[in-house]
Amino acid sequence: MPIEDYSAAAQRIAGLLKTLTTTGGLRLKYRITAGQGAADPDQLEAREIYVELAGPDAGLLTQRGGELLRALEHVAAKIIRLENEEHDKVSFDANNFKALRARELKLAAETAAEKVRHTGQPFSFAPMSSRERRMLHLAFRAYDDLATSSTGEGLHRFVVAHPKGYDTSKFAAPARPPFAGGRGGRR
Repeated sequence: MPIEDYSAAAQRIAGLLKTLTTTGGLRLKYRITAGQGAADPDQLEAREIYVELAGPDAGLLTQRGGELLRALEHVAAKIIRLENEEHDKVSFDANNFKALRARELKLAAETAAEKVRHTGQPFSFAPMSSRERRMLHLAFRAYDDLATSSTGEGLHRFVVAHPKGYDTSKFAAPARPPFAGGRGGRR
């Protein structure tokens, strides 16, 4: 279901953020932009609502690879009743965390494109979120001679850049780093 009323959607998200800052005690300021003004200038996100967060607690949102930031996006998408495939229409950023990550992904795409062109062999990126995989796929639209595919499952899904026409049936997952601790338990 597309976002039909940007003002109402922005008000619902503002209500969520007010609850977080008032009841939750998070020291954050926010600015919500909806409609045309929310569009990503790099066209790597299909956002229609853009929420910028700043303040003393903004760093909490970007810890652990922006896990809390992504969780807020997910909750906001649910509040405004977006379907799963439409969640990228809502984008949250704090202290330019996602903007910097988008630039990193764009540079990684450029580097991988050069490598694939030079070697003729596919290049596998590390596993990443669906939103970041989509950003890589979009970054590769600029290369007429290259294509991308997503492979793997769940948390181990990753993007592979390859020459157009390459047999993609033989892609293997990149090597996973050894387990580095955590709360214990089984893998």
